[in-house]
Amino acid sequence: MSEEDVNKWVGDAQDTALSRSCSCFEMHCHDPVLSRLATQLFTKTKDYLETEVSTGQDMYTLLEEVNRLTITKHADLRSLVVNLSKTLKECNHMYAELIRPLLLQIDQFDAKVAMIEANAYRLDSYTKQLKARFKQLQEN
Repeated sequence: MSEEDVNKWVGDAQDTALSRSCSCFEMHCHDPVLSRLATQLFTKTKDYLETEVSTGQDMYTLLEEVNRLTITKHADLRSLVVNLSKTLKECNHMYAELIRPLLLQIDQFDAKVAMIEANAYRLDSYTKQLKARFKQLQEN
């Protein structure tokens, strides 16, 4: 590119200084159909981007609400678990203090009953043997 071409481009750029309030598109006359289509494109793009931002905000709001509900549910479950733990400790203490000794006594009674039952069977057997001997002696 020659220096003359560069000067031409720089000069053109200085002649068409744009303000921040309008675009190059607005400064020059164009085909009205093209202008209308470009305006529609920009409007729809703006609407799309606004919707995307709004959706992101809505999702963030929903996430905050879910987070709050989760924190509340977690606190409720934590208090429930603390109460259950306390109740379980009380039940274990009651078992150790009251129920376990009674169960041990029941086991001891069961062992004694089993021993008495075994003695009763032996006594019954011995009684039958004596009865048989007595009958035998009476016959002789």
